[in-house]
Amino acid sequence: MAYELTGKVKLIQDPQTFNSGFTKREMVVTVEEGKYPQDINLEFVQDKVSLLDSIQPGQQVTVSFDIRGREYNGRYFNNLVGWKIQGGAGASDPYDQTPAYDTSAPVDFDDDVPF
Repeated sequence: MAYELTGKVKLIQDPQTFNSGFTKREMVVTVEEGKYPQDINLEFVQDKVSLLDSIQPGQQVTVSFDIRGREYNGRYFNNLVGWKIQGGAGASDPYDQTPAYDTSAPVDFDDDVPF
């Protein structure tokens, strides 16, 4: 299930690469909805880490993300995993960070070759 939020980038962490080869990078976006601003932590993993390369703190963005949950030792954890970023109105970077293709849709390759 996909979700979306719009806010101002508060900070962008450096990428982290683990021994397994897994890479992630986190970003905090301040959302000004409701009575109090909320600082929302989102993570970008593997090939999506590069989406943060041209984003700067202070920039207004819209982030598309999925919610992931898991259990570990009887405790439950949630992560917001980003997969698309768009620069919003008033952003310091006027270029849209949207990939040229929809990376959230599954790709179905037909392995049957006609020759």
